[in-house]
Amino acid sequence: MHATRKLWTWLAVICALSFAVLGWVGAEIYLAAPPIPQRIISSEGRLLYSEGQVQRGQQAWLSAGGQQLGTVWGHGSYVAPDWSADWLHREALALRQIWAQREHEAPYESLGKPAQAALDARVQEELRRNTYDAGRGAIVLSPDRADAVLEVARHYTGLFGDDRSLDALRTQYAMSANSLTDPEELAALPAFVFWSAWAAATDRPGEAGLSYTSNWPHEPLVGNRPSASAGIWSVASIVLMLGAIAAMVMFHARSSEEADPAPAKADPLLKLAPTPSMRATRKYFFVVIALILAQVGMGVITAHYAVEGQSFFGLPLADVLPFVVSRTIHTQFAVLWIATAWLATGLYIAPAISGHEPKYQKLGVDVLFYALLFIVAGSTACGWLGTLQHKGSAFAFWLGNQGLEFTSMGRVWQVLLFVGLLFWVTLLGRALWPALKKPSESRGLIVMVFLSALCIGGFYATSLTWGRGTHYSMVEYWRWWLVHLWVEGFFEVFATAVIALLFVRLGLIRAAAANSAIVLETIVFLFGGILGTLHHLYFTGTPTFVIAIGSMFSALEVVPLSMLGIEAWRNYQRSKAAPWVASYRWSILCFIAVGFWNTVGAGLLGFSINTPIALYYMQGLNMTAAHGHAALFGVYGMLGIGLLLFCLRGMSDRLAWSDRLLKPMFWCLNIGLAMMVFLSLTPAGIYQAWASISTGMWFARSPEVVHSPLMETLVWLRVPGDVVFAAGTLFLALFAWRLLRAGQPRAAAAGAAAAAGTVAGAASAKASRS
Repeated sequence: MHATRKLWTWLAVICALSFAVLGWVGAEIYLAAPPIPQRIISSEGRLLYSEGQVQRGQQAWLSAGGQQLGTVWGHGSYVAPDWSADWLHREALALRQIWAQREHEAPYESLGKPAQAALDARVQEELRRNTYDAGRGAIVLSPDRADAVLEVARHYTGLFGDDRSLDALRTQYAMSANSLTDPEELAALPAFVFWSAWAAATDRPGEAGLSYTSNWPHEPLVGNRPSASAGIWSVASIVLMLGAIAAMVMFHARSSEEADPAPAKADPLLKLAPTPSMRATRKYFFVVIALILAQVGMGVITAHYAVEGQSFFGLPLADVLPFVVSRTIHTQFAVLWIATAWLATGLYIAPAISGHEPKYQKLGVDVLFYALLFIVAGSTACGWLGTLQHKGSAFAFWLGNQGLEFTSMGRVWQVLLFVGLLFWVTLLGRALWPALKKPSESRGLIVMVFLSALCIGGFYATSLTWGRGTHYSMVEYWRWWLVHLWVEGFFEVFATAVIALLFVRLGLIRAAAANSAIVLETIVFLFGGILGTLHHLYFTGTPTFVIAIGSMFSALEVVPLSMLGIEAWRNYQRSKAAPWVASYRWSILCFIAVGFWNTVGAGLLGFSINTPIALYYMQGLNMTAAHGHAALFGVYGMLGIGLLLFCLRGMSDRLAWSDRLLKPMFWCLNIGLAMMVFLSLTPAGIYQAWASISTGMWFARSPEVVHSPLMETLVWLRVPGDVVFAAGTLFLALFAWRLLRAGQPRAAAAGAAAAAGTVAGAASAKASRS
């Protein structure tokens, strides 16, 4: 700790300043967000929507599926349209058709080019003019625009209701009839979608040609094109990233790395006898594998809905498992199984590190396990039933599906999970306390593990910051605190520190070197990562300076990824350091895969959509899905599996351990993921990007593109990768079943193995190779 005191000071300063800026940005977003009108009226006094209907419409959309059924401002799922872009395009078409019929007595399409150009210019001027009257708290529309709004509103009430003429369109959107059954919520829904489209086209006060969403989505009909700041800061962020990578390479070249220590002749952990609480974590890992299987199954169904919409190879599966439910489970289980693997790892290693088993620790581990099971089962069941039975927005918010991607469980379940995480931090802290108090070479790593765990528990509180009527811009602001900082930030710091501790305990790296490396790595990661959160918020009704801050700092997130190849190579060398290390071969290879997917998924694919100019055209398209799959499973998923295998190794009968099953598991998962990303999702994203750039975001998300022969062929091209990937999960399940049947090793056998020392280590390596 003394040797790295300056680094710890820098880490504290960077975190304090970064969060201060992030908090200030949040306050500015609150002040500059698009105003929510009390009324939407026509200039002749006609009332279109009354007070509270915009907020009620937001609640209705979220309860109908929300971000699991299309997107608003680019955030959500990709089969249904972006509703803000869809409404904006439909309203512009309706308005110019009204004028064409009245003034030329002919459809717009039959007019000459001069007449069309004149109408196009009027539409653009009409939709860009900000007619919000702050004194009356009202958006005032011209009579013609009011008629256009009501025409589009009828389409939306029919679509989310039961208009049978829209059945074919609903099938293409993978949505069910009667998504909203409450007449008041159905009537309010268009108010929210209109408001989201109005904010996307209307000029900010005092800013000509710049909407509240910085001109997103791309829509030539209303003059929505990238702002100058999007282009300037994109170039600046690329220059900064290249300069920072060069500086890091130079720093690495000038720094002399201490050589790894000579490995022990036998496995240092062979003599470790698992405590009762450590053995109690074993069941966590089997549940993790069950959740992986469920998540992959739901992913297959969700991907297939992109072709058939409401059926699965002809079966009317959507009657009992609609797209909204299958995608919610797919995304939610991904976070839950990864988080559970990491939580269980913390509970397993804490007593091993400290050599201390606190009183009632096993009871606490068991209670937490059944509490987590209850939360997973309860939130899933309530979300499923709430969607099928159309229980409304109040049930959806409190118990069912909130409709927010990766944070969909109802508020009651979020509170319970927050309490569970705080309980986990307590269990971890009391087991680590003796090691935290005792001076040692590994103390810095242990402190990092505990501090990151404390942040994991505490920062989940951000899921409780929004309410049912919270402004949508602020919902997105707080949601990305949770998704980016909680999942992509502190969990990664926690896992990195845990891996370093495991390598130290195995004697493969020096504790002093690991201490400095982990703190320095955390500094580099969080320096870009905390304010890099803002790159998710370029176009969500935020001030324009969010583009500047978000683009520059998110570019810095890519910098440490450029050096991961060196770390992966070092880990590969460590896997061959001694014969007994073969016992941990597949755990270490999973950690190496994490480095690969960090570079490819988070680095290359992430940065391909990261700059403002790129994200302007590609937000909410399949390039985002390609990045998401490669980064979420490739990085966090492989990390979770690697930790799972490491912990199970110490709690399982070594004769039941089967590398013959782990080898195909590892390669099938990685090869299948690569096939899925590069044969299907990435080409689909590139094709949609072309459609977005050439015509507009509405077109890239329209049935004409999403259900075009090329796109549906690309969906079918997921099948080979999905099959290979699914085979990997089945090998993992078979491996777990073999361990489960063998049971835990008996204490006597463990003692005999410990007494055998070197001989047992050699036998373990031989058994592993077989």
